[in-house]
Amino acid sequence: MKFFLIAGEPSGDQLGAALMAGLRQLVPDSVFVGIGGPLMAEQGLSSMFPMDELSLMGIWEVLPKYRHLKRRIAETAAAIAEQVPDALITIDSPDFCLRVAGAARKLNPGLRTIHYVAPSVWAWRPGRAKGMAPVIDHVLALLPFEPPYMRAAGMTCDFVGHPVVDMEIGGPEDALRFRESHDIKPDAPVVLCLPGSRRSEVGRLASRFDEALMRFRDRVPEIRVVLPTVPGVSQMIHEMTRRWPSEPIVVENSQDKRAAFAAADLALAASGTVSLELAANRIPMVIGYDMAPVSRLLIGLLLRTDTVTLVNLVSETRSIPEFLGRDCQPGPMALALQTALEDMTSRKAQLDAMDLTMERLGKGGEAPGLRAARSVLRAIADKQRD
Repeated sequence: MKFFLIAGEPSGDQLGAALMAGLRQLVPDSVFVGIGGPLMAEQGLSSMFPMDELSLMGIWEVLPKYRHLKRRIAETAAAIAEQVPDALITIDSPDFCLRVAGAARKLNPGLRTIHYVAPSVWAWRPGRAKGMAPVIDHVLALLPFEPPYMRAAGMTCDFVGHPVVDMEIGGPEDALRFRESHDIKPDAPVVLCLPGSRRSEVGRLASRFDEALMRFRDRVPEIRVVLPTVPGVSQMIHEMTRRWPSEPIVVENSQDKRAAFAAADLALAASGTVSLELAANRIPMVIGYDMAPVSRLLIGLLLRTDTVTLVNLVSETRSIPEFLGRDCQPGPMALALQTALEDMTSRKAQLDAMDLTMERLGKGGEAPGLRAARSVLRAIADKQRD
């Protein structure tokens, strides 16, 4: 079987790689073509162009790249028509992926289309689900409460579990090794700084996170700051840290990142999937996020929930403090970090919410990549019967 996959950012690359592994386990002669990152490349995908061309978020951020993205949409749709895959599998990045699916459907009306990661219609723009239905047959949902929204819009949908429950977690020996290798005292709190995986996110959040951590250090001088990063923003992170009065620790490979998470006592992070990674590692956190002014205004008008932090949503609590938009300010975030570190009642509430979140996301069950692969094959078989 041949699958055309499209991923536009690191989290999508992870999903795509796990799905590809699952598909190859079930259909050993699977062939993969499309667009992806290094993890999908390890599974045999040769990307049409660099995935980071698509790593944009927000209306204002996309506008300067609109003509280039439009050209890439046409090129990708043409490649799908040429390859004639058994299914097109688009992974998150809806602004690009759904336009490609629509253009590909015009060239081949019988194309089977599957979208991995349901749009967050429970948070804002509920009409997106209905807008997807003409070009998407089936949806793979990461969150257990999402399938009813997709089915109501006319698509089939399976909850396949979240890949975070299958991630490799560091142990006490990894934490000890990390502290020793970076000369961190046993009683010094390790604070992760995670300002995002997109250049636009890092550019907007870095200075605020920087100032929040400086203020936090004034209150707790012994903290050590660690910045795990990804290739697309690594240079920006290094440039940012050169200005810091005390040098933080920047980690770039997966082994060091796993050890850093094992050693961490606390995190200041951008909103997004990283909150679930922190939850899997049981690291109390403070979430901050902002967008360009135009994007912030529009999304603020459309937002339908009082929290965007996934741990809060899945656990149905509000245990994780978040500072969004204009509230994403250094002073309040520094105070919240101190509370999350020192207030045992607050820490326990966060840890309980994290444990519940992991249970609801499928921890202990079949690997999400394999569940997703089974769902893909069922959707193709159902389409053939129709």
